[in-house]
Amino acid sequence: MTEEKNHDQKIVAIIQARMGSNRLPDKVLKDICGYPMLDWVVTRTMRSSSIDDVMVATSTDMNDDPVAAWCEHNHIQCFRGSALDVLDRFYQAAVLVKADVIIRLTADCPLIDPNVIDAVVELFLQKKTDFAANRLPPPFHRTYPIGLDVEVVSFRALEQAWYEASKGFEREHVLPYLYAREGRFKIAVLDTEQDYGDMRWTVDTRQDLEFIRTLLTAMHCNRELGWMDILQFLNNHPELAEMNADVKHKSFTDVDERVQKNDGGRHG
Repeated sequence: MTEEKNHDQKIVAIIQARMGSNRLPDKVLKDICGYPMLDWVVTRTMRSSSIDDVMVATSTDMNDDPVAAWCEHNHIQCFRGSALDVLDRFYQAAVLVKADVIIRLTADCPLIDPNVIDAVVELFLQKKTDFAANRLPPPFHRTYPIGLDVEVVSFRALEQAWYEASKGFEREHVLPYLYAREGRFKIAVLDTEQDYGDMRWTVDTRQDLEFIRTLLTAMHCNRELGWMDILQFLNNHPELAEMNADVKHKSFTDVDERVQKNDGGRHG
């Protein structure tokens, strides 16, 4: 991260991380080229020139103790909050670090690109929006590959969502309250010139993990790859993308069955 900023707001990246994935348990600490996946996400995020601080937000569930331990060992700020009410976890983390602007990232995106983060932050600041992103989840359309996902929100809008959001999916997926109903907030979406929205670079299943491992091994485990470098490589090796092409991406309305039982309560 560079020290000189062109803004006077404190911009903090909060990386959502948990061990309890339904489709691939313990995925955030799975090894990729000798490093845990969370290390890839944190390291690449820290290369962003627009971020003032980086924090990992995990849960108080004992199963997430390894995430907190990794953060402590690597001197990464870590906040522990609700396992199910992730919106509350994010809000409380933002309060703790006194963030004016929050960048939401997830720990299952090891190819996250710092330049894409910077581009979404720039859009957010230029347009003076409440929320900016480079994708909206299904059923909305997207043009960036799945796995480069960046969401930027003002603290004021995050706080309003924290107070008002009541549906289970709004609490679990953090920010749908800002975009699920048109006109509720001022939003902006960054798109690419070409549509790469069907490409899948995230890790949610065993097939995804094997794809990422195979891809990065083939690219010499280069930790500074830009997303366009990866795109060019995949265009030259289309067979790699077939490894996880049949994996279905979740909708933002999908919720953990434990959340469904508590749907309707702010603290889920």
